[in-house]
Amino acid sequence: MLSPVISHYQAHEILEATAAGLGDVTTSLDLNRTKVKVIFNSGFILLPDGQRLSQEQLQAVQENELACYSVRENELERIQFFSEAFNRYYSLMPTRGAPTMLISGIPMHRIKDTDPHQDTLSKIKAVKPLTGPVLDTTMGLGYTAVEAARTADHVTTIELDPAVTEICRRNPWSQELFDNPKITRLVGDAYDVIQEFADQTFSRVIHDPPMFSLAGDLYSSEFYVQLFRVLRSSSRLFHYIGDPKSRSGRNVTRGVVRRLQDSGFKRVKPYPGAFGVLAYK
Repeated sequence: MLSPVISHYQAHEILEATAAGLGDVTTSLDLNRTKVKVIFNSGFILLPDGQRLSQEQLQAVQENELACYSVRENELERIQFFSEAFNRYYSLMPTRGAPTMLISGIPMHRIKDTDPHQDTLSKIKAVKPLTGPVLDTTMGLGYTAVEAARTADHVTTIELDPAVTEICRRNPWSQELFDNPKITRLVGDAYDVIQEFADQTFSRVIHDPPMFSLAGDLYSSEFYVQLFRVLRSSSRLFHYIGDPKSRSGRNVTRGVVRRLQDSGFKRVKPYPGAFGVLAYK
């Protein structure tokens, strides 16, 4: 069973209620997925699973707006991991909806005027209907794979760094990655793993790579040729790029469109609502 997970949002709700002299409060212990009641007793906050936290512990959580914490054996454990393989820190960052993941301090989802769940839905919408086998080239927190699996026959998702999978195991919003038999998780570099798939394996591909400076090979002509190869005829690819109105977004988009066309995609058009492009085979 997943341990309770809280952030400054829930800590603030609980501390406000205790300051008001209430005996309990309804809040979330899974980062806004569900609501439960926690009880105040003798200066402690009692959780439904029998664990307890002090006001001092909750004040420490409230003061860190960039962190999420698992509650284990009455102690707080920040959800973060350091990857020795890639020399990066990964940590879970709360929003008012689903959390995002910080990669060395940089959010991996759009969080301005949206939240990671809505950001994911906009990418899914770009390639609806998702039926048949779907490829999600970069797993991250798994939100794309989880949403795609609601209608797809099967989803294959690839993650480069095992440390990211450990973040997912502690994130309430990622649990279907491990529970849904329609999702297959592969570990490795998508640049290499994609070569193992047969021609025309997938009916849809969602390509949401890290920024160009972190994963330039996933923006290369060589990789796009492989995406074209594994995609079935009359199907399409969504490629997330970034804000098309920014200078870097415009520059990267121009190169992506040209290389996708050179790789065989017959039509490539902007999809600004999800900060990417659609490519048709």
